[in-house]
Amino acid sequence: MKKILTIISILIFSTSAYANNRLNGFNKWLFENGHTEYVEKGESELCKDEPIGSVVWYYNNCDQAKYKNNLKIKFYYGWLPEETEKPNFGTLLFELYNFTYSPYKDKPMVDVYEVKPSKKPYKFKSKLKEDKYIDKQLNNTALISYLRFEDNKITIDKFTPEDRFGKFINQDTKLRSMSVGKTMASYVAGHAICGGYIDSINSRLNDWPLIENTLYYDQKLFDLLNMQAGDEKYVWSSDFLLGSSFEDGADGHTKDISQYITYFKNSKKGKSEFNYSAFATQLILNYVLFKTGDDFEKILEKTFNKKAKIKDSVIFWKVRNSSKEKGNANIMFYATRYDYLRIAKAMLNDWQKDTCVGKYLKTIFENRISKDNDKKRQRGDRTQWNFASGYAGQFQTHYKGISKKRAVMGMHGRSGQHIVIDFERSRIVVTNALYEDFNYKKIVYDPIKKGS
Repeated sequence: MKKILTIISILIFSTSAYANNRLNGFNKWLFENGHTEYVEKGESELCKDEPIGSVVWYYNNCDQAKYKNNLKIKFYYGWLPEETEKPNFGTLLFELYNFTYSPYKDKPMVDVYEVKPSKKPYKFKSKLKEDKYIDKQLNNTALISYLRFEDNKITIDKFTPEDRFGKFINQDTKLRSMSVGKTMASYVAGHAICGGYIDSINSRLNDWPLIENTLYYDQKLFDLLNMQAGDEKYVWSSDFLLGSSFEDGADGHTKDISQYITYFKNSKKGKSEFNYSAFATQLILNYVLFKTGDDFEKILEKTFNKKAKIKDSVIFWKVRNSSKEKGNANIMFYATRYDYLRIAKAMLNDWQKDTCVGKYLKTIFENRISKDNDKKRQRGDRTQWNFASGYAGQFQTHYKGISKKRAVMGMHGRSGQHIVIDFERSRIVVTNALYEDFNYKKIVYDPIKKGS
């Protein structure tokens, strides 16, 4: 009992310390950006009376601005839990700051691999129509952006209103990908294969010293792409099952491959069944980094600048104070709302024009697998996003009610990040959100399945 109480106390203290640390940055961000209806800047009476620069002045942190906000915020250690009560505005606004703005701008925990904008960004054609239901979703849920693309045009283009989150972000704000970054890593891997740096999806990872003497050594690249690496005893999603987390708590993604791989020394490959893991994707991106070396940035540029013709820069995180040799690339990806659509449109073009990367996309689709969610649920095992029952090289497939043969592939990220592409019928839907409390079926799934 004492041990349990100690653990609970530690968790409460950690959450409180985390909240206070982040809250200071959050309040400063609000104040400096003119959102004084939510925060005010103050000064303690002691600091007012104490001479500037005195020992007492410094001891009481009088050199640091004091802020106070009037928002009701429920704090969580890390991301908002996916299964919780509907979060209020203050909690969602803190989430926006905490994971969209803060990690690489406010108190940078990571560096970035940045791809500069194209000199001739792709220009969309539009034939816009109104959709009052999506307007209602933007006004009443955590949805912040919605784009629908069909018949080679943007047909619905909706953004969070000014009196919701529109005063805090704009069309040029880089939005966090969450697990959509997994698919971006796969797309980069396709370009590395087509560039001749990697032979094929069946290439074996037997030339990368960093992963020697682990279960991943000598596996096919495709086993990692399809999350069938036989690592279910060691990892699941973002968790190391031996007691650590891939996110390293709230701030996350601050270790390189050389540090993480120590958890797998002398590990043995288990059964080759679907096991969703952020670490598998981390290995994929860093294997591309290893194989391309000094050309890694060129591959990123070819993928996003030349192919997708992005209008703003896009970034992958990069572990600070590390190196390419240690595997410092990170799958967390940021792009603007329109650039997410540009990347999806590039994938659609690759598929329909049957380019080398298009053949890569078709190959991973042809070799798609079942996630066996029904079987795992019966066994009491964890399942991964039940709306899609199949997986294809870091894409979601086998959407319920859509033929498994139909080439519909999607990217799904925590908190409502979705990019779904119907390669045969040229439809794309892109959503960005702070929490998935919106009607996914009605505004994402149905338009893909049925069209307008």
